[in-house]
Amino acid sequence: MGDLYVWLISFFLLIALLVIIVFQLMCLADLELDYINPYDSSSRINKAIMPDYTRQKHLIDVTEIFNQLHAEKKQRLYKLFYLIVLLFLAIFWMILTALEDHDMD
Repeated sequence: MGDLYVWLISFFLLIALLVIIVFQLMCLADLELDYINPYDSSSRINKAIMPDYTRQKHLIDVTEIFNQLHAEKKQRLYKLFYLIVLLFLAIFWMILTALEDHDMD
């Protein structure tokens, strides 16, 4: 039963990461369509990212955001697809673990 709890925790963590990535993509899309200004978009994205204190590459620069817009969207789309694959694997293993626990009882 402990394995099932581990899979549930990883499932909810993956869902949280997916929500964060989708939020960042929405901010970048709003910026691209000119619905939001660069300062607001970069500050929202910077609040949602896990900080990497060694290189400071995680921060979106307000002055360079239009130049990096395509690369930033592409990077987040790769992350999104990777997390979706991990989510499906987590769901598969969670169901498999639940069925194995059910069969043992």
